[in-house]
Amino acid sequence: MQKAWTPPLRWVFVVATFLGVFSTLQAYRLMTLDMQTPVEPDWFRLLILNLAYWYVPATLTTIIFRVSHRFRLDTPHWRRALIVHTGAALAFSLIHFAVLLSVRLAIWPGVTSYPSFNWFKFSQRIFLTNLDWTLMTYSAIVGLSHALAYHRESRERALNSLQLEAQLSDARLRTLQAELHPHFLFNTLHAISTLVHTKPDLADRMISRLSDLLRLTFDRSGASRVPLQEELEFLQKYLEIEQTRFQDRLTVRYEIDPDTLDAEVPRLILQPLVENAIQHGIAPRSGPGFVQIASRREAGQLWLEVRDDGVGLNPGARAQLRNGIGLANTRDRLECLYGAGHRLEFQEGGPGLAVRIEIPYRQAPADAAVRVA
Repeated sequence: MQKAWTPPLRWVFVVATFLGVFSTLQAYRLMTLDMQTPVEPDWFRLLILNLAYWYVPATLTTIIFRVSHRFRLDTPHWRRALIVHTGAALAFSLIHFAVLLSVRLAIWPGVTSYPSFNWFKFSQRIFLTNLDWTLMTYSAIVGLSHALAYHRESRERALNSLQLEAQLSDARLRTLQAELHPHFLFNTLHAISTLVHTKPDLADRMISRLSDLLRLTFDRSGASRVPLQEELEFLQKYLEIEQTRFQDRLTVRYEIDPDTLDAEVPRLILQPLVENAIQHGIAPRSGPGFVQIASRREAGQLWLEVRDDGVGLNPGARAQLRNGIGLANTRDRLECLYGAGHRLEFQEGGPGLAVRIEIPYRQAPADAAVRVA
């Protein structure tokens, strides 16, 4: 069972002191309003009595909180808890009565010398006069302890929910990233296999560059986000493979704002977009084409764009592009990382296609990434 929380005693006694002073002022005013038997109140005695009135529950607050925590009324054992609290409330009333009786006799010792004084009636009158108040005070303290316990438990549940959500989100990102690697590797190996027999020198060069590319991949295999300059370094290695494959048919252009190189981006966010641009834009055409990678920072947002001047999209290619592993993976990872705080859109018109990503600009931790010229 979770350890019981109890309020700091210093604050409990601050509140009790305030209430004691307030009760003293109230009693003083009531006594001065008695016009039939005007009495000049004794400030000191009134203050002592009323402070004792509130200091008793203040002293017992810690014990009541612990009893309340041990015997919760919102559990299947609420009947037993109710019996325990009934007994505790009566015990609290008796303790409060005993202290107040002792204080009254200490500050008004002459009351017992009256001929008509009767101990039984005097004690019974004090006990019954305060019984309803002591029972309500005990109930109020128990209710407060339950309310604070609910508040703490609600905060802990919310925190646990956030932690669980973060863990699930991280697990999903790792799953998506693991899904992307085989897809990328399969496509690259397929491209190499087409050159093994016809152009073995080019195939050998592509294998060497693939080795460099895989080394970069494994160096940061645990990172879900990297600086943009590191992402561009990886992309350069991938494009070297594709340029080896396409030769003069593929030109790569960079329009990278230097202020964006230290921006934090999802790892492998550009490679699927560039791969789609080459596969659906450059590969189907017979002449040369280009792929352009651009970035800019605007109003706290980071814009990334991959544009090609290829053949564009026919309906079949558009459906394949939107439902393919690479783009679907990219969309899911952006949704997982940024929720509604991102945009992924296509722009058709003129030659080719542009894919744009907008995410919040966040500066990545310092890293030894190579800047792209």
